[in-house]
Amino acid sequence: MKLEKKIFASLLALLCLLAVPCTLSAREGAPGKAHSHGDKKTSKEEAPAKDKEEGEHKRAEGEEHDHDHEEAEKADPNRATNTVVLDEQGVKNLNIETAETEEGDFEETIFALGRIEILPGKKAIVSSRIPGRAFSVLALPDQEVDQDEELMWVESRQPGDPPPTVMLGAPIAGTIAKVNIAQGQPIEPNDSLIEIVNLETVEAAAYVPEHLAGKLKKGQKARIKIAGYPDKVFEAELAHIGAYADEESATIEAAFHVANPDKVLRPGMRAEFAIVVSARENVLSIPKEAVQGDATGRFVFIKDYDLKNAFVKTPVDFGVSNDQSIEVISGLFAGDEVVTKGAYTLTYAGKGSVSLKEALDAAHGHPHNEDGTEMTAAQIAAAKKGAGGGDHDHDHSQWTMVAIFFAATTGLLLALLVVSMFLKRPSASA
Repeated sequence: MKLEKKIFASLLALLCLLAVPCTLSAREGAPGKAHSHGDKKTSKEEAPAKDKEEGEHKRAEGEEHDHDHEEAEKADPNRATNTVVLDEQGVKNLNIETAETEEGDFEETIFALGRIEILPGKKAIVSSRIPGRAFSVLALPDQEVDQDEELMWVESRQPGDPPPTVMLGAPIAGTIAKVNIAQGQPIEPNDSLIEIVNLETVEAAAYVPEHLAGKLKKGQKARIKIAGYPDKVFEAELAHIGAYADEESATIEAAFHVANPDKVLRPGMRAEFAIVVSARENVLSIPKEAVQGDATGRFVFIKDYDLKNAFVKTPVDFGVSNDQSIEVISGLFAGDEVVTKGAYTLTYAGKGSVSLKEALDAAHGHPHNEDGTEMTAAQIAAAKKGAGGGDHDHDHSQWTMVAIFFAATTGLLLALLVVSMFLKRPSASA
């Protein structure tokens, strides 16, 4: 028993001696308590002031560069959430193209549908004055011929050996549109054998709603588009206005003579007309394809003024439009670059492939928040403190060390208790 008492007394004394310095250390590092680190404390107090001074110096150097950025944030508080930032590959994939907002003459147009027709006086029919049969046919469809060029020979029904023949030539220069005769076929004077059209100039007939007829005048310019050539615009002047209105469609014909040197315009083709009826000066406008949205809210994407490959979704109020442009009432300024090609895809591009914070940090040379606003000196200091670990981790380590110590000593006492019980058994049996 004396031995056991001595062992327990020694262990308790050892435990007290080890617990005192750990407890004092834990009190110094307890949460909410100030540490006494001497010179280190002075260094930590000086760090935010130094960071603040450096931040102010950097902002002073870039004050002029950031002025526009701050003004934009004031003008549009939602600019950060409406900005899409892409990388180079993203711009290529979306095939982004832009156009400048311009101030200039704005044309008011009338939209109409119509067709391409043969110009009056530019069509001819080849026929025979005598009955007989087709001895030879030289004409071929879509063949270009000159006036009086040989087209076919007709064998007369008059007796003879051989029977007399007559040559039929082209009455006008042009393109052979139809060949309605074959070699050996009987011919009568009233038969239409060959049709020739001259397509160097064609007539484009627009069917204008009759309530707009009062705006039509000879000499007005029109831009004409054909479905088969969507990237090509044909321009012409109004040659004449129809003498009668169509009672069934309530339209009136407006005819334009269109030069057709390449012969791409063919009679019967459907056409779309934008007839210019008036013009206004000093009107701000953009291409129509830049406009996105619907009647409840329309917007465009503006190329950011200093962030590379960044595009800002901007609501805009629009006025009247024509076939090419739309009038801007408010929301844009002359020189703003709007996205024309790829704008629809940008609507569903989310935040893009680069964060706004990363783009602004790279462009301005100082840190920003995730919403695009500049970080204050306090925010910068807090971010650095969080990145470095801070006093919280130090305090946490102190308390962890105390917990480990008490767990270890408790285990040691338990082990000694078991040993003492084992040593006690022999003495009891003795």
